[in-house]
Amino acid sequence: MDQNGFSQDLQGTMSEPQSPTLPPSDPDTYNFTPHTSYDSQNDGVSTTSSGKIRQTGDNMPGSQRGNFWAHHFMSLPTVFSSSPTNYNRQPHSSSISRPTTPPHHRPKKSSVPAENADIIATPNVPSAPAPGMYWSRATTYGRGPSKCLRAHTATIIGELMYIFGGCDVRNCFSTLFILDLDTLSWSKPRTYGDCPPPCRAHSSTLVEREMDIPGKKSSWIYVFGGGDGPNYSNALYVLDAETLIWTKPPTHGTAPTPRRAHTTCYWQSKIYVFGGGDGARALHDVHVLDISDPKHLQWSEIQPTGALPGSRGYHTGNLVGDKYIIYGGSDGHECFSDVHILDLPSNHWYQVELDCSIPRLSHTSTQVGSYLFVVGGHDGSKYSSEVLLLNLVTMNWETRKIYGTIPLSRGYHTVVLYDSRLILFGGYDGKNAFDDVYMLELSACAYLPQITNFIIDV
Repeated sequence: MDQNGFSQDLQGTMSEPQSPTLPPSDPDTYNFTPHTSYDSQNDGVSTTSSGKIRQTGDNMPGSQRGNFWAHHFMSLPTVFSSSPTNYNRQPHSSSISRPTTPPHHRPKKSSVPAENADIIATPNVPSAPAPGMYWSRATTYGRGPSKCLRAHTATIIGELMYIFGGCDVRNCFSTLFILDLDTLSWSKPRTYGDCPPPCRAHSSTLVEREMDIPGKKSSWIYVFGGGDGPNYSNALYVLDAETLIWTKPPTHGTAPTPRRAHTTCYWQSKIYVFGGGDGARALHDVHVLDISDPKHLQWSEIQPTGALPGSRGYHTGNLVGDKYIIYGGSDGHECFSDVHILDLPSNHWYQVELDCSIPRLSHTSTQVGSYLFVVGGHDGSKYSSEVLLLNLVTMNWETRKIYGTIPLSRGYHTVVLYDSRLILFGGYDGKNAFDDVYMLELSACAYLPQITNFIIDV
């Protein structure tokens, strides 16, 4: 694989930082300028109207947890905080009013013989933990990846998680694995057609179309870009998730330049591509692939107005309604903490004011209702295992109590949301790649995925 890592993906050769936590052997982070992780001085900054979100819906109750998962959370030996710093500017408080029974309705106390007092005494049971979220390492079955993976993609279709591509510490792959999230069983299906070459730091975009049969949808995974070693790609491949047949369809118009470490989203029959790096520099251009006619795919570059984000790769991009939210990333020199929103109907960029600065690259960002759950990544000086919540209503950072077995710090992993759980797979900590699967049970926050009716005011 490319021994120069992600900085070569973005900006070419850089100098090494003077950080004892990042050995020069780390191919993906050694040449980052150290960056302060958190800016506590901004704790009192108020959010401007440019970043406000208006909540218009009501919270709905969360789904019931199945017995299949109960064994993961029967014992909670240690309480972890997802961060040593509390980013909540308004700590949660509660006032519980307990109904009382009028004195004349209270049951009379019965006298208990002294010899039986030890039988009915209240046992010395510790208090139940406060509502929080729970990490556990999942035991999986079947034929999973034989190599540890990083910089792969994960696409969820129903109860199935499709893992494609990625690399270990030496080689890139073009293998497809599927994990059934109900049974935690891996499979390595045979694929057909024009399969993509080995690649990492590519993008996989899910496209679903209505079929002639009522209630049925066809699912397609569009894989764009990526690369292996010094090679960068702008090729497009499409996987039919039902037949597992790969195709390399012809496209029209001017395609984006070869790149990796970009992000994509799908909105109104179009795939949007933002940023990445081509090995010489980081990018901040926006390209659109019109797939409304599957037989005539049309590329075009758009020129949004407004406050353009800086060039970057290894950021995250989330489509929330008709807003494309970009967070973090790097240009090969600096690790970013900013949030930008591309309003797709107006083709206009907005920068959001946040309550504090939290730089991240090679992290994941998963929408859970009116929050973005940011897991892991690199802060410019070290890898992290933190779980941070960006409240899309207030545009403030929040944390929650995390219980259970916390994953090792990492970046270049994937996270998907399924049945009120976040499923984490793979990643890299600067020395080793991983092949483990962790589940974050949302528990008291299980209702969050039901919050869908809110508006981002920019």
